[in-house]
Amino acid sequence: MLAESSIGLDFREAFLMTNTFHTITVEGAAEAYVLSRGKARFLSIAQAIRAIRTLMPACKATDHELEEMLAAACIAHMVPVAFDAAEPDGSAPRLHS
Repeated sequence: MLAESSIGLDFREAFLMTNTFHTITVEGAAEAYVLSRGKARFLSIAQAIRAIRTLMPACKATDHELEEMLAAACIAHMVPVAFDAAEPDGSAPRLHS
């Protein structure tokens, strides 16, 4: 069972409600996650990627592609973002926002 703090109940509810009516796209999942975090101080890219991969295990997008989708949605919805995802080579996260 997923802990509410790791993904967020609002995102899960939005994802399930959207998925009930039609197939959700990765872009739609990214936007739903950003919207669910609108009142937070900032959105963590690393946490968002984990949440999307948890709810969409068959997602074929790379982490970099997800990062770009999430960043675009954050900009569109004026949500502060922390680019804290690990580098592809496994090195420490890039911490800039």
